[in-house]
Amino acid sequence: MESVVCTLFEGSFHKGVAVLANSLYNNGFRGAMYVGYKGALPVWCSASVTKPFPQWPNATTLEVTSDFQIHFLPLTTHFHFTNYKPNFMLELWDGPAKTADSIAYFDPDIVVKCPWSFFETWMKYGAALVHEVVSNDMPPTHPLRMQWNNIIEQSGRKITREVHSYINAGFCGVARQHVEFLHTWKEVFQTGIDTSQLKAENFHLSKDRTSMFYTQDQDVLNIAAMCSKAAISEMGPEAMDFIHGGYTMAHATGSSKPWTRKYLSAFLMGFPPSSADKLYWVQSSGPIQCFSQNEVKRKKLAIKTVSFLGRFYRRY
Repeated sequence: MESVVCTLFEGSFHKGVAVLANSLYNNGFRGAMYVGYKGALPVWCSASVTKPFPQWPNATTLEVTSDFQIHFLPLTTHFHFTNYKPNFMLELWDGPAKTADSIAYFDPDIVVKCPWSFFETWMKYGAALVHEVVSNDMPPTHPLRMQWNNIIEQSGRKITREVHSYINAGFCGVARQHVEFLHTWKEVFQTGIDTSQLKAENFHLSKDRTSMFYTQDQDVLNIAAMCSKAAISEMGPEAMDFIHGGYTMAHATGSSKPWTRKYLSAFLMGFPPSSADKLYWVQSSGPIQCFSQNEVKRKKLAIKTVSFLGRFYRRY
């Protein structure tokens, strides 16, 4: 099975891309990773060489190892990257990844924990999706879903399944036989733009959760899960370490990311390191090194220290 992975970044999130790539490689992924980006490439990409693709004449490739390559694809879209995920995955399938059997998208603040073979198995069963921890219990009769039904009707579709949980948009894995899911996700978003004032360039349409489009990319993804004809395969919030018991990924949600977080200050406020923090620095050593060895050692020591102290002091 030929699988590829992809992500999107701008700004400091390149530090997440590097460690995501490390965690994939260290868990058995081999092949191509496609990275859409805006702005300049970071220093750790300095060894990349020009390798154009028809849609991306300015693309470059970093040969991490002989069997793992990262292709950097400059993007000029006006879309906020959170809203561009299905578009990017479909563009890859129409272009440089046209021979791939499956494509998995990961947000650049995710670290992979389990063997890559599990993801390939997972994607065979349907579009691979993970439940959010907030509003995880969202039954078919939830008032937001009832409002989303209008978007489904306006897009010319019908509800194909009852979805009982709210889905996080940080990860989506799709095998070729389930590609209709991506088309639905993309087209439903366009319907929202045309009929419900969705803004492609915005992360939030409204800061009020009673709005049917609060977190645009996730809300539209959830609508797609309700009306796509493609199969889906769901895991609970433990799949991103939002709750205990996870074994697949750790997702560093929120504004404080592992590469920016000051662990002592966070500890004094009663917040110990999360599993995403710990795994991030475990995976930061290689094969890509975007931090000095001394910085990695300092961060690991800080995490070890405050994790120990956190046994006795934390915010309740």
